[in-house]
Amino acid sequence: MQTVIITGGTGMVGQALTNTLLEKGYKVIVLSRTPKVSSRHNLSYAVWDIEKMYIEPAAIASADIVVHLAGESVATKRWTAKRKQEIVDSRVKTSALLVNTIKEIPHHIHTIISASAIGWYGPDNEKSLIEGFKEVDPVDTSYLGSTCQLWEAGMQPIKTMGIRLVTLRIGIVLNKRGGALAEFIKPANFGLATILGNGKQIVSWIHQQDLCNIIIYAAEHKAMEGVYNAVAPHPVFNKTLAVAVASKIHQFYIPVYVPSFVLKLMLGEMSIEVLKSAKVSSQKIQEAGYVFEYPTIELALTQILK
Repeated sequence: MQTVIITGGTGMVGQALTNTLLEKGYKVIVLSRTPKVSSRHNLSYAVWDIEKMYIEPAAIASADIVVHLAGESVATKRWTAKRKQEIVDSRVKTSALLVNTIKEIPHHIHTIISASAIGWYGPDNEKSLIEGFKEVDPVDTSYLGSTCQLWEAGMQPIKTMGIRLVTLRIGIVLNKRGGALAEFIKPANFGLATILGNGKQIVSWIHQQDLCNIIIYAAEHKAMEGVYNAVAPHPVFNKTLAVAVASKIHQFYIPVYVPSFVLKLMLGEMSIEVLKSAKVSSQKIQEAGYVFEYPTIELALTQILK
């Protein structure tokens, strides 16, 4: 039985991944600043303290796999200078803590799956609109692009330790409990399909269960190494997503466009990402053998909003 450490295990994806791992017979250790006693079989918690650069040594010593999901949400607060630094630090400092601790403590970790994001890529161009952005494409010079670059670079020293490193550039994660989809569901409950800007920007998304499955697939398939886009094979227009959500909740709905200038006033710099079109390719992960459970938005929303 393999033991998996999860950072960011109390977040939306982390909780879903924990459940999936336990169902598949793994032992799970969730790193937490305030660990609790678990009543669930094969689930435990261990201390980590980013400021003190400390991880409970016993957790590292017992692990086979590490899944690194920790990082402040980029979408919950306005991007002030302070907030932007918090977002970067929550990724860079936690990565440094993992790398340094694994370097110092005797262990038998063989694989690390580390999160990144499709914020690595810039807005669509002629080539991406045809092929989708691929893992070899250069990093964007935007704030999120630079953040992803620092995030990924922070984990690179792991490769010098003989540990297999898989980096997942994750798209918009769809889950009813929170995240981006919740912002479409709220107005849909009142019969409104809220379309952002002109609605023509492409959204590269992934069902939360597929993301969990990809993480486990990457852990179990030793041939996988390097960067993979974790996005569904069929990205959609923002308008398509908004209308699909509204139509699942209400038989009759009214499309409502939120102008770009309103989004800029409401969100500030973050509006750039909300209005950005980024078609990201899933070709590499599919060529690695992963088969999506929810490849289309119709299948995904039917399951989530059932």
